[in-house]
Amino acid sequence: MTVWPKGVAKPAIRALNAAGYTELKQLERIALPTLKDLHGMGPKALAAIGTPLKERRNSSE
Repeated sequence: MTVWPKGVAKPAIRALNAAGYTELKQLERIALPTLKDLHGMGPKALAAIGTPLKERRNSSE
């Protein structure tokens, strides 16, 4: 079972899993507007995912 950041609700997790995303590192190259189009992804989930993604992107530069 994947541990998603706090604030990512179950509908958003189901949407991510249905789209084939099972871990945060897979989202590093995905634009947040693309994730927004997934059914079940709301503003809270995007914010909860966006912060750690920015940190991962900055640390990999």
